[in-house]
Amino acid sequence: MWFCPGANHAPHHAPQEYIDKYKGKFNDGYEAYREWALPRMIEKGILPESTKLTDINPMPDEVANPADAVKPWDTLSDDEKKLFARMAEVFAGFSEYTDAQIGRLIDYLEESGQLNNTLVLYAADNGSSGEGSPDGSVNENKFFNGFPDDLAENMKMIDKLGGPDAYNHHPTGWAVAFSTPFKMFKRYSEYSGGTCDPLIISWPQGIKAQGEVRHQYHHSTDIVPTILDVCGLEMPDTYRGVEQYPLSGVSMRYSFKAAPDARTQKKHQYFEMLGTRGIWEDGWRASTVHAPLTGRGRFAEDEWELYHVDEDRSESTNLADKYPEKLKHLKQLWFDEARKNLVLPLDDRAAIEVLSVERPSTEPPRERYIYYPDTTAVPEGVAANIRGRSYKILGNVEVGEDCSGVIFAHGSRFGGHSLFIHDKKLYYVYNFLGIPPEQKIVSAEELTPGKYTLGVEFIREKAGEYGESHGTAKLYVNDKVVAEGPMRTQTGKFTLCGDGLCVGRDSADAVAAEYTPETQGKFTGGTIQFVEVSVEKERYRDLEMEMAAALALD
Repeated sequence: MWFCPGANHAPHHAPQEYIDKYKGKFNDGYEAYREWALPRMIEKGILPESTKLTDINPMPDEVANPADAVKPWDTLSDDEKKLFARMAEVFAGFSEYTDAQIGRLIDYLEESGQLNNTLVLYAADNGSSGEGSPDGSVNENKFFNGFPDDLAENMKMIDKLGGPDAYNHHPTGWAVAFSTPFKMFKRYSEYSGGTCDPLIISWPQGIKAQGEVRHQYHHSTDIVPTILDVCGLEMPDTYRGVEQYPLSGVSMRYSFKAAPDARTQKKHQYFEMLGTRGIWEDGWRASTVHAPLTGRGRFAEDEWELYHVDEDRSESTNLADKYPEKLKHLKQLWFDEARKNLVLPLDDRAAIEVLSVERPSTEPPRERYIYYPDTTAVPEGVAANIRGRSYKILGNVEVGEDCSGVIFAHGSRFGGHSLFIHDKKLYYVYNFLGIPPEQKIVSAEELTPGKYTLGVEFIREKAGEYGESHGTAKLYVNDKVVAEGPMRTQTGKFTLCGDGLCVGRDSADAVAAEYTPETQGKFTGGTIQFVEVSVEKERYRDLEMEMAAALALD
């Protein structure tokens, strides 16, 4: 069984009693937490006694991504300290709650007599996440839209963190702290802060050692070979006539009986993510000094660092000048592995740019899309793309005496828009990244029973400071404008997954406060024939951004 809970990805949600257990535990800040955590890890035998703490901001200014910087705790205001500490409390409660649910699975296996011969591998998937920005966030989707958080706005949400009203994520300072003692965090594949995770393996029937630590270097690519080895199976060369890609990893089964510091059977492992690079071989690690999501490019100019991680687990001492031949060998090995594993070309573009790129489709882009009621939600990746464009949404609707509900909706309270009838009036709400108040235009007059074309038009006029679109929204009943007002729309996606485009309801989380997720704003008291979405064929082009991208390739 593959069990993958939402933890510890944003949003950080947990029952209140779990969150409250950690009240005040993080008031001393993230630097103090690192100073507290490292000695405990050494005491428990997880890290060698010689392990050093690394700097909280190790990236040179000329290559660092400002969105990944850490604000020293002693520079924070009282409000920032209060907010950031609460975000850590929520994260800790989220972590413990997840462990408790894993415990329920283990309890069941034990009670049913299956645990003794069950192989359990329990691990995280990367270093702690830094998508919360230096200031923390009540809506992680701001990160993916390139839009900053506002402290005053976030402070208003402090008592709602961890609950359904927030899509909260802790600041980068806690990302570094929860990756102690390493540099950086998730997305930084060159350092262990982005890639190192604890792995717990349990198999009572096959592992005599209990509660022991193993220091052999391994990677997630080694999990499948281990499972196959334990089960006495081999990876087939072909499956149902399809040639299989060879497994990259090696089995970890030998480590079950090995001494804690015995030599690993892993030979080498490359790393790459969002333009960052690293390579490990025989206890040495070479790393490029490159920040992800910057659009900097110029990878040939990257500085390479060298660490003897068998002796320096936290990668605190760069030995590149001392062992140039070793570094040269590892650099070449990275390129060999990159070519073999289809890593190239490298890409470090900003999140908003990567996520807004049109994906290949079986049909060409068009200006007009028709959607019908009583269908499943359309995923955002294949739905009509209104980002950075003017657009129209028009529905042919027959309104009854007590008609209400969603005509069209896409997204959620953390980013989305909805055209609906409420209290017999036509509404259009564009929820811009969950930032209150909701942008809302409402018809002045009630809709009487009859057949209508109901809709909204957004006319894009300019780009805002962060690339968002500003313009005018007009609400239509047939060919008459019944309300209008200024509006801004998101540059990036409404969600990374879920909350697709719907007609006749609003799937999952509700875009607007006038209806609830429980009812999904289901359309009742009338009939929707279809909804048409018309978009400008050409998205607004940010020529300045295009020029910067072109220069990065030079």
